[in-house]
Amino acid sequence: MRIVVAGAGGVGGYFGARLARAGEQVTVLARGGHLDAIRAHGLRVRSRVDGDVSAPVEATADLRGHAVADAVLFCVKSFDTDAAVEQIRPVVGPDTPVVSLQNGVDNEDRIDALLGAGHAVGGAAYVFAAIEAPGVIVHNFGGRIVFGELDGRLTPRTERLRDALATAGVPVELTRAIRRVLWDKYLLISAQAGMTALTRCPIGVIRATPESWRMYRRIVEELAAVAAAAGVDLGPDGVERVMKSAEAIADGAYSSLHHDLTEGKRLELEALHGHAVRLGERLEVPVPTVSAVYAALKPHVAGRRG
Repeated sequence: MRIVVAGAGGVGGYFGARLARAGEQVTVLARGGHLDAIRAHGLRVRSRVDGDVSAPVEATADLRGHAVADAVLFCVKSFDTDAAVEQIRPVVGPDTPVVSLQNGVDNEDRIDALLGAGHAVGGAAYVFAAIEAPGVIVHNFGGRIVFGELDGRLTPRTERLRDALATAGVPVELTRAIRRVLWDKYLLISAQAGMTALTRCPIGVIRATPESWRMYRRIVEELAAVAAAAGVDLGPDGVERVMKSAEAIADGAYSSLHHDLTEGKRLELEALHGHAVRLGERLEVPVPTVSAVYAALKPHVAGRRG
């Protein structure tokens, strides 16, 4: 398959390298020193699970003139969605699926609004990985993808991508209920991101601190109430299901939001807690804990450069 990876950070870099190592034709969209390093040495992954590998990929900052892609893995930060859609437009054909592996629950709607209905495919990546150095991705654990058409259909284009990921050794699931999957992850990542960023502690410390662990759960409960009001059925065990996932996260895990905060980078706060605050207000669902997280982190939303 001709696969374009938009955003060669932790998520895109890890899965792009796996696909390239399996023989797929992978092009990564990158910039700056990261782009230069990938061009010079390939895309390198230092995995605490699988060891070190290097993958031969094509790296570019401009997709104009490239062939239409069979699939796009869309892995940019949520605040870069609009700009990245314009960058991938040259390789998006009438049936090219653009699989969002981003944080948040409204990225797919934004992608379809810009490219036309039917291009966006919902996806959730369960992987802890980040850029360690230009051209180098460090993979701590995880590596599963769940994705599916927004209307619940099983289509040839998604089945083909599923098979390519499976061949690359990626645990993958094609689902008919992607909206529920997206909200499940949204509950988890919002609690994980909010609490690790606020406390500057990994989840092991948060779990061991009763007050912090109760606050983690309150975030999940409030977001579940917003989901229900928005018409998303998480099932009667939605909160417990998410908390069980949180209990399984490695003790030393933080979050990308924590990483960006401590590095002085721009935060994905609006796509996570900000979206919930605004949606809660519109649906008249109180979210006091989420609002507190949002207010506490809002002064840092633009990063030091902002």
